[in-house]
Parts: sequence; C-alpha cells; structure tokens
Amino acid sequence: MKSSAVVVAGYVIDAPEWGRLRSWSDGAVVMVDGRIAAVGPATEVRLAWPEARWHDFGPGVQPVILPGLIDVHVHVPQYPVVARVEDELLPWLERHIFPIEQNFRAGCRPVRDEVEVFFGALAAHGTTTAMVYAAGWRDSCQVAFEAAERSGLRILMGTVLMDVGPHGPWAGLPSFDRRRRVLAEAEALASEWHGRDAGRLEYVFSPRFALTCSMELMREAAALAAARGCALQTHLSENTAEVAAVAAQFPQAVDYTDVYDRAGMLGPRTVLGHCLHLSDREIVTLAAAGAAVAHCPTSNLFLHSGLCPLDRLRAAGLRIGLGSDVAAGPELNMWQVMRSAVETQTARAWFEKNVPRLTPAQAFFMATQGGAEVVGLGRTVGTLEPGRDADLLVLDLNRLRPGPATATQPDGHLTAGEIIALSLYRGGPTAVLETRVRGHIVWPRLPDAPGSSLLSSDGGF
Repeated sequence: MKSSAVVVAGYVIDAPEWGRLRSWSDGAVVMVDGRIAAVGPATEVRLAWPEARWHDFGPGVQPVILPGLIDVHVHVPQYPVVARVEDELLPWLERHIFPIEQNFRAGCRPVRDEVEVFFGALAAHGTTTAMVYAAGWRDSCQVAFEAAERSGLRILMGTVLMDVGPHGPWAGLPSFDRRRRVLAEAEALASEWHGRDAGRLEYVFSPRFALTCSMELMREAAALAAARGCALQTHLSENTAEVAAVAAQFPQAVDYTDVYDRAGMLGPRTVLGHCLHLSDREIVTLAAAGAAVAHCPTSNLFLHSGLCPLDRLRAAGLRIGLGSDVAAGPELNMWQVMRSAVETQTARAWFEKNVPRLTPAQAFFMATQGGAEVVGLGRTVGTLEPGRDADLLVLDLNRLRPGPATATQPDGHLTAGEIIALSLYRGGPTAVLETRVRGHIVWPRLPDAPGSSLLSSDGGF
C-alpha cells in the first residue's frame, strides 16, 4: 500500500554501469517493505505517492542519497590492531595478526564488545554489505554472527580455515584431526547461519591462503561450499615473498592460481583477495572459472605489496570489487579505499605505458554495484533501481564541503560526478546522516541499541 511508503529526498546518485553515473539533483527514493518501490524527480514522486511519509533530515541539511557501500574483503578480529606498520605481509602476519587471532576467543578477550564496535563502525562509515573473515575459532565466529544479526547489516562471513603451520585453531593436533575439526566447525556454523533472516546473513567458507592450508583442506572446503550454496573466499598473489613460498610448498603446481584450481576452489562464487602478481595464464584461468577479485588498494600500499593491474583484470572480464582489508588496510572508510584505488592507477601510469586512469565514478561503481556482483548480490543491492532492497547511504553535502556554498559555486550546480569526487576525497563517517539496510536505519543507532555506547561520534573507538 502506498500509505506504508517512506520517501527520502535529496541529490540521488548511483552507478548502474562501469563509469556511468545516474542522478536526480532534486530526487527521491520510495521505500516499501524494505525494497525500493520508485526513484525519480521529487515532484513526480509526490504526485505518484501522495500518502507516502517523507523522511525529514532537519534544517540546514543537504542530503545526498547513494547505494550503500560494499566492502568485499575485511577481517573482523584484526580491527583492534589497525596501522601496525611492517615492511611486508609475512612478518606482519607473524608479529601482529596470528597472535591476535589466536586469542580471539569468546571468554579470552572482550570479543563481544569488539565485534559490536566493528559492525557499528561499518554502519557508521556507510557500509551496508561486507564479506568478512572471522578468526579460526567457532565460538568467536558465533559471537560475531550474533552481533551481525543485531547490527542489521548484510554480512557474509566465515572462520579462517587453517591446518598447516604453528598458527590457528587446534594447532597442537595431528594434521588430519586438525583438518577434521576446523571443517566440522565451519559446517556447523554454515548450518546455523547461512541464509539467516531471508539471506541477510551468509556463511562463507574461507581457507586463509595456500601457505596455511593443505590441499586436502582446500578441496574439502570447496566441496562443502558448493554443496551448501555458499561463497568461498581466500587470498591470492598478494606479496612476492608469499608467491615464492607457495611455489616451494606446492612444487607440482604450475603457479599460485594452479594450486587453487587443482583444489577445485575456482568458480563463480569464489572471491580472491588482492591478485597483484598474476601471470597472463593465471588471469585467463580465473576469468574462465568466473571467479571474482577483491581489490584492496589501501592494504596493498600499507604493506608495500604492489599495485593492482586493474586494467588487465578488467580486460579479462573479471568481476572486481573493493575491500578495506582491515587491518592491513588501516581503516574501514570505503571512500578512502576508492581514493587509493584511483591513486594506485595514477601511480602505475607514471612507469607503465597505456595504463588508463581510474575515475572517481569508476571507483564508486566498484564500491557499489561492482561489489554487489562480486559477492553474488548483483540483482539485490548495489543500485537504487525499483525492486532492489533498500540498502542506502545518506550523506550531508554540507559536511563534505570545506565551507558553505558560494555565489560562484552553489551546491545545486554541482554535477553528480563532482559530488562523487568530493565524497571520494573528503568522505567519511562525519558526513553520514543515515545508513539503511532493507529500509531500516542501522546507523545512527538509537541510544538504547546494543553496542551504541561503544562508538564515538566519528565511528571509531
């Protein structure tokens, strides 16, 4: 019924295709029962929906209405150790990440508070969907899923699976017993959480990366993911030392990608983080399998891992989304991730011929519709089209500008591209008015909402 409709009005912008923005400078989005019912000029919406309730953002606010941002690669237990500087990936894992994940257990640390902070911070930054790695422990992943359910966010998540090396769950057990244990726990979590709340929560089978996994573990994880209709995520070719170590550990494989291919891990629901140092053969293999890439530029710069060959991956037809990769990425701000993506391609163009520049509109596509396609939700979220779930981000243009509008550049004359660029270079939680998932406001939280006292006004600790 039209009387149940809620309307948000302002400068409406989305990116239905690579590099193309669609906008209404005086627009409105109609939400009914958690879905977008209509979008268009505000005058037309008023005529077509006379009984709808118009949401009031208050005086002095200039709303910009966007699709919710999508983070396709992030680690929940690592959030407390962001910005721990090391020269590269493998020493960083040894000194900071493996220890914190080993202790990320319900009862050992204030895990419940930490996951509440994490999901609250995602919402405060305007992220509505995230593909998440939990720690390897079932108990803390259970707590994380419970927090994700309360948060109202759209979360795809799973325990990191490891059965090789001294780190990770059940490291003291023989390899066979360790593998059986971690896979059984992952399957139990999938049974409980995959598809919860009409698909808002999903389980993702998550072998960490080839160095911490036996071929048997990877094969069985891939088989379980396929049998249960779950996505599968892992890391690929992030760091040159990692690539060399994988070659030594799997000498029978042609290359790093071949390890995953032999394990049956490559397919349309596979999301591979980083993919920086791939050969042409590897890119062709990934494209033929229909796999997707999580591009994590802030992380790649922070750990000196390399510059993503984005044009080569796109030319092969790979789906590509953006990931914050916290804690290798130092923050959850997807606008900063977009900015780093743009700057990465600019840096490549200085020393590589014919590298196309990345525009803010193209980066915005990867953080919205592109990300939705990567995580298997390309027809559910990602744009503001009628029929899609009402996952929205509302920014205040006044909080993005360095000062008030002037006679020479009034806000009403800004193009959609200029607003996206302004958001990319100046966006963050202080500009967020609302974050909605299925039409429900998930940020700002009500004063009595779970975990609301755990965040400061800017979404940090």
